[in-house]
Amino acid sequence: MNDTQTTQALMTLDDLRRILSESAGSEEGQLDGDILDTEFAELGYDSLALIETASVIQRDYGVEIPDKLATPRELLDSVNGLLVAAG
Repeated sequence: MNDTQTTQALMTLDDLRRILSESAGSEEGQLDGDILDTEFAELGYDSLALIETASVIQRDYGVEIPDKLATPRELLDSVNGLLVAAG
């Protein structure tokens, strides 16, 4: 991060949808609707897709997310909590 970019914007659900779609090569529209509390397995995301998702988040947002996050809400809360803490 450079001096003019002191804080990272928080991750939105739309950001997460984009990353999940890119990481798993999912169909457009598969992640529409209220998915925040739907488990990743139920959404069709296996551990490999989630590893790729974590890698993209680490690259794009500079934070490493913990393993065992079950839902998009847990992932967003974790990423945004880390971003706020990093300030």
